[in-house]
Formats: sequence, C-alpha cells, structure tokens
Amino acid sequence: MASNRFSRRQFAGIAVGSALGMSTLSTASGQARRGRNSKPDPRSRATFPNGFLWGTATSSYQIEGAVNEDGRGPSIWDSFAHTPGKISDRSSGDTATDHYHRYKEDIQLMKALGTRAYRFSIAWPRVFPEGTGAANPKGLDFYNRLVDELLANGIQPFATLYHWDLPQTMQDRFGGWTSRDTPKAFADYAAHVTSRLSDRVRHFFTINECSRHVYLGHREGADAPGLKLSPAGVNQVRHHIALGHGMAVQAIRTSARAGTKVGPAENAVSCIPAVETPENIRAAEIAMRELNAGYLTVMMEGKYTEAFLAQAGKDAPKFTAEDLRIISAPVDFVGLNVYTPDHYVLAADNERGFALAPFPASFPRMKAGWLRPGPEVIYWVPRHVAGLWNVKSIYITENGTSGSDQPAPDGNVYDTDRIMYLRNYLTQLQRATSQGVPVSGYFLWSLMDNFEWGDGFEQRFGVYHVDFDTGRRTPKLSASFYRETIARNAVA
Repeated sequence: MASNRFSRRQFAGIAVGSALGMSTLSTASGQARRGRNSKPDPRSRATFPNGFLWGTATSSYQIEGAVNEDGRGPSIWDSFAHTPGKISDRSSGDTATDHYHRYKEDIQLMKALGTRAYRFSIAWPRVFPEGTGAANPKGLDFYNRLVDELLANGIQPFATLYHWDLPQTMQDRFGGWTSRDTPKAFADYAAHVTSRLSDRVRHFFTINECSRHVYLGHREGADAPGLKLSPAGVNQVRHHIALGHGMAVQAIRTSARAGTKVGPAENAVSCIPAVETPENIRAAEIAMRELNAGYLTVMMEGKYTEAFLAQAGKDAPKFTAEDLRIISAPVDFVGLNVYTPDHYVLAADNERGFALAPFPASFPRMKAGWLRPGPEVIYWVPRHVAGLWNVKSIYITENGTSGSDQPAPDGNVYDTDRIMYLRNYLTQLQRATSQGVPVSGYFLWSLMDNFEWGDGFEQRFGVYHVDFDTGRRTPKLSASFYRETIARNAVA
C-alpha cells in the first residue's frame, strides 16, 4: 500500500576511497604484501575531514506525541491525520514515539551511537498555540530542557524552525501559506525562538523541504493541509514559503545572538550526469539550476529563472523586487536532504541544453517504492550546490532509507539492506569531501522509527526499532554499523 502513496521525498565514476575503510581489492592486495595475518594500516584508510559532524535527525510531529499537553495548540498535521482516509494505517502523531516524555532516554541512544550533533524541529504550535499573539512558555520550556540535556551529553543541537506543523489557526484565519500573513508570522515566531535559544543553539534551519510541502500539501492534497490548488495558487504558495524563509533569516539576524548561523534544509531536485563526461556534467549543472528555480535558485540568486517564469506564464507568482531581495538574504550554510536520484541527465542540442533519461522499470527500489537507490546522488547534489552558488558550508540534513525492519526470532533486527544503502552513500559522500566539496556534517534519517506522514507507521527509517505499542527502542544492526562508521572516522 505504501508504495502507491505519495512520499515525503518524491521530488526532490568510482569512489576514491571507502567511507568505512579500504575497498575489498585494496585490502586484499595489502594483505598479500604484508602477510595474511597482518592487520591493515589504519593510516591508509580514507576518512572524512577533521571536525566533520556526525548526527541524526528527527522532526517534531513525527516523534514528540503529547499533542494536547502543556498548552500546545493543534497543527495542520493533527487535523490532517485525523481526517478519514488520509493516513494509510489510520494512525496519527498523537503519541508517535512519545519523545516528549522520553527525550532523555532518546539522547542516550544518540550518545550510544557516538553522534555529536542532533537535528530536531521545534513545533510552532507548542510555542505559539494560535500561531501569533501570546507565546506559551511551557512550549519553549520543553526545547530548553532538550537543548540542555543534549549539551550535557556532548551533542550539538541543530534546530529546524518549521517542519510542516503549521498552527491550525494560521490555516483557518489566513489560509496558511496562501497568504502573505503567514510568512510575517513565521518571521515573528523565528525571532522569538532564536532570541531565547541562540545562547546554546548556534545553528538554525528555517524551513524543511519547501518543495515537498508545496507539492504534496498544496497541489496533490496528499500532505497537510490537504489542498489541491490551481497552478497559479501553487506558485503563489511556493513564493510565500520562499519569502517566509527569507523573512526568518532577517529576523534571526536581528534577534539571535551574534554568530548564530542560519540556512534552509531543502530536498533539491537531484540531477546526475548519466555518464560522467564534461558535456553531461555541465548539462546536469544547468538542469540542477533550472529544476530548482522555485526554491534554492531564487534563494541563492534572488531571481526566478527566465525559463521558470516562461513555463509558468499567466500562472507565475506575483512578487516584488523587495520580495526577491528578502528571499535571497545571505545564509551561512545550505542543508540538503538527499535520498534518491530524481533525474539522470544527458547533454542535448535543445533550448534547455539538457535531456532527462527515463528510469527503466528494472531500476532498483528500497522498501518505500519511491526510494530508488543511487548512491552517486549524495556526491553530485552537494557538488552542484557548491559550484553553482559558491556555497562554503553544506550539511546533509537527511539521508537514509526505510526497510521492513521486523525483529527476527532472536529479537534482533538484521537490516542489512539499510547497511548496504548507507555504506554506498557514505562512500560517495567521502568522495565529495575528498575533492573539496564543503560538506560539514551528515545527519542520518532517522534516529528511530517514527510516524512517517501519510504512510503512518508502515515505513520504518530508524536505526533504532520502535515498538509502537510499548514504545520500546531496540538498536538495529544498522545502529552498530553507524556507530562503527563514526568511530573509525574519528581516528584521523
């Protein structure tokens, strides 16, 4: 059933060395030279840069639960999840993984992995139950406790301000992101939160996956708020969300402590050269810029591309020059959620300069039908972003895969498919960093199984298995893999 539903990330050469160690060939040849029983020389191992941050990622509605506690107001996802027929297994985030009450236990799970960073999101309706007006002190108190506990355990907090849980009152009063009032309210919320947390939280992401939120939430009706707008309406929502990002950046510059860093977290449309020739690589760069025109391109360049506006025609968003100036407010980093190749690109003698190769029916897929594994995507996306827009700091803010992940008779979860996926993706990410692509850290999605939007609890992305009846957390085999990856790369 899940493979037929819209997914949260629907859009969106040989490596120079393994992220985890030497290749099989180099290991074998090395043993032949040293003797069968000798140990590999750790200095020959390819590693990530010194200071590279290893972390995990989650989001508020997917894990917190406690939707009616301590003054939290309802969000659009509360309403959507309780609408019959919207969630495949009829579940909701009412309890999720009960992280609101079990956050200290969950931080110990992070510590056991050896991670030094954690990306979480703040629920807007916990802080402002009505979206605007009086703040709810108890809501922010939870995040104060969370941040303090993270720091006490040596884990850096990275906070996302908006991961789709818009206060329902904003949808009812203003039409949510269809109105310019919502970007303004978001900036006020961002200012309030960062003024109080930036003494300890030094990195903030503004909006998570603008493109998913616009497409599935406002065009297809498959995500909250469940709208099916006209093309003009969709483009206007797209513009307002980009404007909200820019207004939040400005608000944070004004309200947060000096040195606070801010940027977006986007699931960019990924464009990979089908064959790595100079012509195809250039074509993939062109495609990357054009196919991300409504999000990263306008954020980084302060303009919509001519091709984007021409294609939209009469349905193009209405905007001002001041809007574009705000949207392109300078950022300190770019977060990239990277899962699957969207397009394999070939150079073409046409007005666009590129052609998109179709995916064959035999292309492999993971448990989630939308997730086609293509490890090279995590090399090319940050490389394109750095090259196109001269970005100096990039974080992989999400990467991972779903799996069946059921305990075996011995109680263990042998998710070797996830290990295969991560091993290959991290090898390609190390290829990028070894060539100077400025990736500063990696956040695995996800710390634990959670409420996976329209798929409910049917898709499991965590390295910790969660029994959704009891809340019990159990490390999967992939947790050992990730722990060993971090430990090996900590030895430079």
